[in-house]
This record gives sequence, structure tokens and C-alpha cells, in this order.
Amino acid sequence: MVTFLVLQALDAASTLFFLRHGITEANPLMRAALNAIPSPAAALALPKLGAVLLAMAAWRSQRLRLLRRINLLLLACIAWNLLAVATNS
Repeated sequence: MVTFLVLQALDAASTLFFLRHGITEANPLMRAALNAIPSPAAALALPKLGAVLLAMAAWRSQRLRLLRRINLLLLACIAWNLLAVATNS
């Protein structure tokens, strides 16, 4: 669970980092949230809170395999965000 929380924070930070570099969010739901809410940090906060609540439920029900898979997905998202910044600079 700690790994999940750290990866969520890194995903949020890397997303804010690439947004500051003028890269557009690829996820259409997040893009809509970013267009509706003026603060990118606030737009990211609600989905991240929802993800943490779902992860806590998965943790309590011992769905650890699911959490490990989500952690791999988060790692891929973080890598994608950093690659987008590196190739856009």
C-alpha cells in the first residue's frame, strides 16, 4: 500500500511537471477535469483521492495482486510522463 501511495504522488508530480512544460494530457477524462478546474493540482486531487480510497478497499480485502498490477501501470504512466517531457524539450 505504501508503494501505491508513493507512486500516486509521483504520478501527480510528473503530470504537473509535464503540464508546466506545455504538454497536453492524453487521458480525455483528466483533460476534461483540467479544462473545468482552473488549478491543475486541484483537478488531479479528486481522481487521486478516489484511487487511494479504492486501493484501501483492495488492501483491506487482500487483493494484493490487483494492487501490484496497478503499481506497474502507475510506473508506466510515470515513465510516459517523463518521456513526454524529455522528448518535448
